[in-house]
Amino acid sequence: MTKKTTVALIYDFDKTLCTKDMQEYTFIPNIGKTPKEFWTESNKFANDEKMDKILSYMYHMILGSSFAKKSIHRKDFEKMGEDIEFFPGVENWFKRIEEYGKKKVTIEHYVISSGLKEIIEGSKIYKPANFKEIYACEFYYNENGIAVWPLSVVNYTTKTQFLFRINKGVLDVADDESVNKFTPENERKIPFRNMIYIGDGMTDVPCMKLVKSHGGNSIAVYNSSKKDAQTLLLDDRVNYIAKADYSEGTELDEIVKQIIDKISVEDELVKKQVKMQKEAKKQIEIQKETKRKREIQREAKTLIDEKDENIKKS
Repeated sequence: MTKKTTVALIYDFDKTLCTKDMQEYTFIPNIGKTPKEFWTESNKFANDEKMDKILSYMYHMILGSSFAKKSIHRKDFEKMGEDIEFFPGVENWFKRIEEYGKKKVTIEHYVISSGLKEIIEGSKIYKPANFKEIYACEFYYNENGIAVWPLSVVNYTTKTQFLFRINKGVLDVADDESVNKFTPENERKIPFRNMIYIGDGMTDVPCMKLVKSHGGNSIAVYNSSKKDAQTLLLDDRVNYIAKADYSEGTELDEIVKQIIDKISVEDELVKKQVKMQKEAKKQIEIQKETKRKREIQREAKTLIDEKDENIKKS
């Protein structure tokens, strides 16, 4: 039986699946700040110290919790995930899309986020069955279980490395050797043409552009205003734009389903092309071998004839 094509649906998280930055639901109010205050302080610190903005917000989460005397154990962050609000249709989206595709393809869902993995894992949509892998920022916890240092940082440019991990099937972030090792295109687990990347804004541009430029499909979702999404479309960063409504029958739902259908058909054609190329190559090799054998036979006959002629002369 022919192995089914695998399609990777890859999502940003904040403002793509959920309605705002995940820290704004519970964490920021808990330390006595408004979202504007928190992000202004964090971004100013990053600019002043020439620090990565993702590292800065993680530092300010630890700092803010300390000043507010709030616990920052892993379970505290996971508990915050319960308060995340998702766009319409998200909670049923993953299984529903898998069900749609299962007769034609195998669907795998991935998250690549600059948010906190701990908060994502506490949310309503987190089930190991929903996601093949989640790549996101994460804290290191000391012997007392308190967050003290970034364990993993995912910013808008490092997001792209995870696309190559998905592409090559090297999902373990500790395995740098395999992901950097040369792998022929036809041996990669999920070709870029079989990827659908869904994001909301400028921080997703490197991933959107990489997927699109390699033959895959990128979709920019928006909530109330289309402006940013339209800019991405006109700048050739994405293939499509749609409102962030994951309910059945919406424009986003239809676009994703149509892309899945397209990938299924195109992949079958690619398989046929590869098969034809193999058959043609084999035929040419057979013809070359046949020609080589004939040449050997002619050379052998010439030698025999020359030998016979020499015998006659002698």
